[in-house]
Amino acid sequence: MHGWLPVAVQILAVVAVVTAIGRRTRRWRLVWVPWSALIGVVLAVAAYCYIASAGVADDSNPAPHTLWVWIALSGFAFGVLVSGWRGARWWRRTAATLAVPLCVLSAALVVNLWVGYFPTVQTAWNQLTAGPLPDQTDAVTVAAMQKQHAMPVKGSLVAVDIPDTASGFRHRQEWVYLPPAWYASDPPPALPTVMMIGGEFNTPADWLRAGGAARTLDAFAAAHGGYAPVVVFVDPGGTFNNDTECVNGTRGNSADHLVKDVVPYMKSHFGVSSAAANWGVVGWSMGGTCAVDLTVMHPEVFSAFVDIAGDAAPNAGTQAETVDRLFGGDTAAYTSFDPTAVMTRHGPYRGVAGWFDVNGAVAVSATAQPNDQAVAASSLCATGGRSGIDCAVVSQPGNHDWPFASTAFTSALPWLAGRIGTPGVPQIDLPRTVSG
Repeated sequence: MHGWLPVAVQILAVVAVVTAIGRRTRRWRLVWVPWSALIGVVLAVAAYCYIASAGVADDSNPAPHTLWVWIALSGFAFGVLVSGWRGARWWRRTAATLAVPLCVLSAALVVNLWVGYFPTVQTAWNQLTAGPLPDQTDAVTVAAMQKQHAMPVKGSLVAVDIPDTASGFRHRQEWVYLPPAWYASDPPPALPTVMMIGGEFNTPADWLRAGGAARTLDAFAAAHGGYAPVVVFVDPGGTFNNDTECVNGTRGNSADHLVKDVVPYMKSHFGVSSAAANWGVVGWSMGGTCAVDLTVMHPEVFSAFVDIAGDAAPNAGTQAETVDRLFGGDTAAYTSFDPTAVMTRHGPYRGVAGWFDVNGAVAVSATAQPNDQAVAASSLCATGGRSGIDCAVVSQPGNHDWPFASTAFTSALPWLAGRIGTPGVPQIDLPRTVSG
């Protein structure tokens, strides 16, 4: 994502475009080059309007300027290919043909750098080819292993199809990580559970492919006698680009699915603890907002959260756009999912704690220059503190991408696992709020 590949592809794209244009007739340069440029401009404007209308970008995470350049160049390259094909030599036709996919790939790499979806080529390949996930197994193997009462070296990852009986929310296949200690007895021990939520553009497997969560959990379990929380990797969107912000609204009853479908399913099918003290939520970006929201709205279900670079409230653009897009213009519905309003309305919490992790300076001094997520974390933690929630804001270096999310999860896991009562894991204090 940050290595040599994006630069190399972009250089090849520019060379291909220049070669495709070449030295041609004066009429071609005066008529067809501007025509091709117009196609590029129209394509870039259309993409800009779509992204703006969908609420994908906002002031805190704007689309890179280079994205519009590469989208425009993709349209321009297509125009050159079509208008310049006739009468061109084979090598110029080849350059024009290659220029289009190279420009499109360059635009895709800029998008990936923006959203941080694929940290490596291998991650992208596994996702696109639907390769197996780390520790992936099936329900039959899980049942057979449990009957043996022997803890495996690593945990197991099993696909689950959780009914949407309570929510009616259509969702994709979700995943459950079972630590080695889950196999120690039959029925299994009532282990604590963590719900994991990804970002705005998501699949339930993102934390596993891009975030490396299975490797992190396996390493943690190996250091604690096979014990780690059971983890459920949920689907808050239903489709890749359905930004629900984990609320009940016009884009589906995502909150009800997570609380009323997933939680009872985990208790009944995997024998996990039913106590709120043994449940936590971890989320990155949009998922971080979800983690706070779910916990403060449902302290009878969850007692701890890790918010990694989330927003101050559900966010699908400006507040007015968010109210319109997520709640059909219902301001009261928006307020019911605004964590600041929820905490203020709820009053004192007991036994609830949260870890905020941001990739920017924390607003604890006059010299700090926090980003929007750091401001949101500081504000939410301050409100939570006044409402009885024990919390801290931690700043670490990194970009708003999956590598940062993975590092933040690895840092917070020892605290979270201890906080929700994982056997053999000591409880440790929250870190002091620190400036990056």
